Amino acid sequence: MDQQTNSRIVAAFRERTPGSAAFAEQASDLFPSGITHDSRHQYPYGIYVTRAEGPRKWDVDGNAYIDFFGGHGSLLLGHRHPVVAAAVAEAATEGTHYGASHPREIAWGRAVQRLVPAAERLRFTSSGTEATLMAVRLARAFTGKTALLRFRGHFHGWHDHMAGGYSNHFDGTPTPGVLSGVAEQTVLLDANDLVGLRAALAARDDIAAAIIEPTGASFGQVPVEPSFLHALREETTRHGVLLIMDEVVTGFRVARGGAQAALGVTPDLMSFAKILAGGLPGGAVAGREDVLSLLDFGVTAKAGREKIAHQGTYNANPLSAAAGTAALEVIATTDANARANATAATLRQALNAVLAEERVPWAVYGTFSGFHLFMNPEGAVIDPLRFDPLAMPASALKNQPKDLAAKLRLALQIHGVDTNGRIGGVLSSTHGEAEVRGAAGALRAAVRMLRADGEMP
Repeated sequence: MDQQTNSRIVAAFRERTPGSAAFAEQASDLFPSGITHDSRHQYPYGIYVTRAEGPRKWDVDGNAYIDFFGGHGSLLLGHRHPVVAAAVAEAATEGTHYGASHPREIAWGRAVQRLVPAAERLRFTSSGTEATLMAVRLARAFTGKTALLRFRGHFHGWHDHMAGGYSNHFDGTPTPGVLSGVAEQTVLLDANDLVGLRAALAARDDIAAAIIEPTGASFGQVPVEPSFLHALREETTRHGVLLIMDEVVTGFRVARGGAQAALGVTPDLMSFAKILAGGLPGGAVAGREDVLSLLDFGVTAKAGREKIAHQGTYNANPLSAAAGTAALEVIATTDANARANATAATLRQALNAVLAEERVPWAVYGTFSGFHLFMNPEGAVIDPLRFDPLAMPASALKNQPKDLAAKLRLALQIHGVDTNGRIGGVLSSTHGEAEVRGAAGALRAAVRMLRADGEMP
C-alpha cells in the first residue's frame, strides 16, 4: 500500500488504535512482518484483539468490531458459544494431551459421520493443510498415478502441492522453495471450463485426483457453477480419477452436511477443518473406506501393501475433540446454518443498497453465509442491485485493487467493522439485524472517507 503520511484514513486509524500500534512494534522484533498469518498483514498494522463474544470482538484499545472474519471462517456459532466454551472448560480440567487414544475422539468422529454419510472412515489432523496433503497422498497411493488436477484460484493450504496457482504462478511454475518436479505433477485448469476439463482428462492417464473448492475459489469469490461440479463428478468417475472436495471452509457451514449435501455431489475424499473443531485447531481427511484403509495396519498387512504412515502430535487433541463435538451437536440440532445463510443474504442486499445510493460502481455478492465485495478493477458498467458474478472474468473477481482495498478495510475498522483483506467475510448464526445495520452504516461512512481522501470520485 502507498504509505501516504497525509492520508486522513491512516491518521484516523492510528489515532484510534495506539495500543495495537504498540503491540505491532513488539511483534516486529519477533515475527516476519510482525505477523503469524499472511492474512493478518495490514498497513500500517493490524488490530490486536483481547476478547470476543457472539458476532463482535474488542481490541486492546477497547474498540468494538462487528466481526466478519469469524476466526478465519471457523466460527459458525459465533465467538464463545456457551455450549462449546463449557465443553472446552470441562475437557481442560481432565488434561490437555494424553499421548493415547481417548473417548472424546470417538464422539468427535461419530459427530462427523452423523452429518456426512460419505465419511465412511476419517483420520484427524491438526489443520486443513494437513488434511489436503493426506488426501493427495492417499489418492496417489490408491490409484498408482502421480498427477493432481487443480483449479486456478482455489486454495487448498500451503504445502508444496498447493503453493502456487491460487494467487500467482497460474502457469504452473513452482513458487519459491517448491521443487520443479512437484509443480510439474500439477495440472491447472479454469473452473467452469467443461471443455478444458474433458480435454485434460482425455489427454492424460496419470491423474490420480482432482481437488476443488466446491462453491468456488475463496468460498465463492470466483463462483463455481453447480452444473460444473456435477460434471466434474461424472468425468472423474469416468476416467478413474478420485474427486477430493475441499470442505475446509464449506464443511458444516453451507449446510449441516457441507457443500456435498447442499449441492448433491458425493466426493471420494474430503478435507475438513475450521468449523470441524469448533474454533480450536483441528482438521480431518475423510471419505471412502477402501481409500482410507491405506492408513490401516491390519488391512494393508493382509493385502500385502505398504501402509501410508501418518503421525501428528496433536491429532484429535482432547480439547479440540470436545469443542468440535459440541459445535457439531449444536449444528445438528438447531437452525444455525439457516440463520447464518439468511442473515448473509440480508447483508448482501443492504450493502448493495448503500453502493447504489452512493453511486459506487461496485457490488456485493456471495452464497450461503459468505459475502464478497467486487471493486470493479476494470471499470465495467454494473448495477450493484443486479450484479451477476458469473458474467465477470475470474481475473476481475479475484484481483482487487490492493491499495484501495487496504484503505477501505482501514476505514471500515475505524467505523467498527472487520472483514478479511479481500473485503469479504463470513457470518455466524449470532449475526442479526443490528450487525446488518451496523455494517451498512460502516460501508457508507467508509466510502465517504475514501472520497474525502481522494481515492475515488
